[in-house]
Amino acid sequence: MVENTLLKNISKYINLKQDEISAFESFWTEKTLEKGDYLLRNGDTCRYDSYVVSGALKAFYINADNGNEEILFFATDDWWASDLNSFSKQRPSIYNIQAIEKTTILQISYYSFQQLLAEIPSLERYFRIILEGYLGTLQKRIIYNNVYDAESRYFAFLENYPKIASKVPQYLIASYLGVSAEFISRIKKKNKSS
Repeated sequence: MVENTLLKNISKYINLKQDEISAFESFWTEKTLEKGDYLLRNGDTCRYDSYVVSGALKAFYINADNGNEEILFFATDDWWASDLNSFSKQRPSIYNIQAIEKTTILQISYYSFQQLLAEIPSLERYFRIILEGYLGTLQKRIIYNNVYDAESRYFAFLENYPKIASKVPQYLIASYLGVSAEFISRIKKKNKSS
């Protein structure tokens, strides 16, 4: 059962009783996205929180000045993918989330999520821990972007996200880091010759 992947993730942080597990499973629906399918489009309200069972997604917005995709984050196996602001406030999203490859997700609607937390209060702790981790990652990214040079950011990305680096095309990693794909190619070439 696909839910086992999510339950395994949850069990790293909290213990659910058997009756809570049974109730928990009834809230989720499984969905498969093909490569190129959108999970969320700019302007739509994020109606579902999504947990990635397998596959890879990119969150991005289109830069109005140059038309380029600006990558905000990636979500691969055992990660969450949604626009938290849009989901929590039920307002239109300002970015897109799209499948980079065939991706299986588990989804819960906003209203079902509220009901889930009311029925299983211990999940509040789990989601708080996940949110704290997400905020810590955002803080680190802001520091890296403001303090470190592009080459240092690239190596920090490889060190912190080896799984993403192995799954995601180089040009998307370049966009995430705010550099060109050619810049990454030069760094790789330089380090091979060192």
